[in-house]
Amino acid sequence: MPDLDASWFREASKRKRYLLGVSGGLDSMALLYLMHEHGFREVVVCHLDHGLRGEASLGDARFVGKEAERLGFSLESEKLDLRVEMLKSGDSLETAGRLARHDFFAKCARKWRCKRVLLAHHLDDQAETILWNLMRGSHGCRGMSEFSELTVKGLTLEISRPLLGIRKAELRAWMEEGNYPWREDASNHVNDVVRNRIRNEALPLLNEIAKRDVGKNLVRAAQNDQETRAVFEWALEKAQPLDPQGRLHLGVMRSLPPALQAHALLSFLKSKHIAAIDHALLERCLAMLSPDSAASVNLPGNLRLRRRAGRFFIE
Repeated sequence: MPDLDASWFREASKRKRYLLGVSGGLDSMALLYLMHEHGFREVVVCHLDHGLRGEASLGDARFVGKEAERLGFSLESEKLDLRVEMLKSGDSLETAGRLARHDFFAKCARKWRCKRVLLAHHLDDQAETILWNLMRGSHGCRGMSEFSELTVKGLTLEISRPLLGIRKAELRAWMEEGNYPWREDASNHVNDVVRNRIRNEALPLLNEIAKRDVGKNLVRAAQNDQETRAVFEWALEKAQPLDPQGRLHLGVMRSLPPALQAHALLSFLKSKHIAAIDHALLERCLAMLSPDSAASVNLPGNLRLRRRAGRFFIE
């Protein structure tokens, strides 16, 4: 069978319990079978039916349940009407789906007393994420982390992506060679959402124009950017822009180079769990370093960045 990077599977503890997000598609089923092949037994298969594809969605749920039982894994399955949730929240379909999955994982984590969540994002997903973040004007060349934390309703989940360094083509070859089954989601080929257009149109066109693997280069650029951020973190530790109450000290901030000011402010906002931080928002916040500017900026989540008594803080 084709060789895959199995370093995570070799190094991770087989004694611990893991929650595994499984849709039934190629990627998540590959992760499921790799967990079984490498001797993991304390696995809870978590499947959320978004209720978007009628009988096909029901078929996915039945398939995932059957495979989980065959492999001897526990199963958590739930169904919701994502369109109803979207109308309630006013979010886009993609955002509503992501938030619904986060809530579902948090429920599973509480029930099974396990905060370790495994997701099946691979290198091609990473390239799509990096390109989309650049298109949205994100600060730096950023993608997903192999290990990260996600706080949902007061519960902090430990997110791992064991397949992040593997190409989808490699996963497909491994699945086909092992004769492993999976479900095809026809909606992945319909270009009615941003992710699908990036995957099916933008990246293939960029590969054609550049005559090279643009996805691989995007991932390399993000890795280089991560190394630069590590240098910034070292510099921030030396500068110590936070006061004992966890507020940003404006005197220290104004003494920093502009690039380090931006990084300090971005780190501060992320530490307060501010979501959807784009370049425009960061620029508005940085403008508050001038005493002649507005003393507050609205943030997502009905929050506000305030400047008072020589400090930045969230209210």
